[in-house]
Amino acid sequence: MPQPSSSRAPAPGGETPAPGGEAPTAGREAPTAAGAVAAVDTVVFDLGQVLVGWDPFRAVAHAVTAEEFAEFSAEIDWTTFNHAQDAGRTMAEAREVLARSHPHRVATFDEYVAHFPLSLTGPIEGTTEIVDALLARGLRVLGLTNWSAETFEHAARSAPVIDRLEGVVVSGVEGVAKPDPAIFALLVERFGLTPAATVFVDDSPVNVDAAAAAGLRAVRFVDAAGLRADLARLGLTGD
Repeated sequence: MPQPSSSRAPAPGGETPAPGGEAPTAGREAPTAAGAVAAVDTVVFDLGQVLVGWDPFRAVAHAVTAEEFAEFSAEIDWTTFNHAQDAGRTMAEAREVLARSHPHRVATFDEYVAHFPLSLTGPIEGTTEIVDALLARGLRVLGLTNWSAETFEHAARSAPVIDRLEGVVVSGVEGVAKPDPAIFALLVERFGLTPAATVFVDDSPVNVDAAAAAGLRAVRFVDAAGLRADLARLGLTGD
C-alpha cells in the first residue's frame, strides 16, 4: 500500500508532492516500433490513494493514540515492513518477524490486521467519475496495486468502482510489487497491452518513474482535477 492519506504533507525523510502530474513521458504521443504514433487504448490505475483512501492508524485508533502509532511506525519502519506484505509475505509470517525483532509491537500489528477494513476511507474524491468516463469512452481500464493478498478483498467494498475495472494485478498475489520492473512486465503480458498505448496512474513518484522506464505513459496522481487535466492533454477526457 502507498503512504496513508493522512501523510499528504511532507513527512520526515519523505518527498513533497509535486504540483504537476505527468512524468516526462506522459502527455505526448509515443512512437511504436514501426515509427507510427500509438493512440491510447488503456488506462491502468494504482488503487490505494488513487481510487480508495487508506489510513492505517484508523485500524488501531481504538487501541493506541496517534502519537503511539507514529512511534510504532518509526520503530519498525512501517513502510518497509508493510511493503513485504505487498510483495507476498503473509500476515502470519510478518507477525513472526515482528515477534523476533520487536515483540512489544506485536499487539499493535495484531490490531491492525484484525481491524484492517477500518483503515480504508472510501473512494478518493473525483476518481470514480474519471474511471466511469473512461469506460464510457470504450477504453480498457485496469488496476495495478501494491496490496496484501489477504486484505485485498476489502478494497472494492470501500470503493465499489474497483469492481468495474476489467482486471487488477495484485502484488501480494503475484509475489512482486512496484516499483520492480517485473510487475509491469507481468501487467503488459497478462492483458496483452501495448506500453506506448497505455497510461499508468500512480501517486508514488518512484512507481511513476518505474512505469515510464517500462515504456508506459506514466502520470503522477495528486488529485482528481490534476488527473483530469493530464488525461485531457492525452485526448482522453472532455476537459
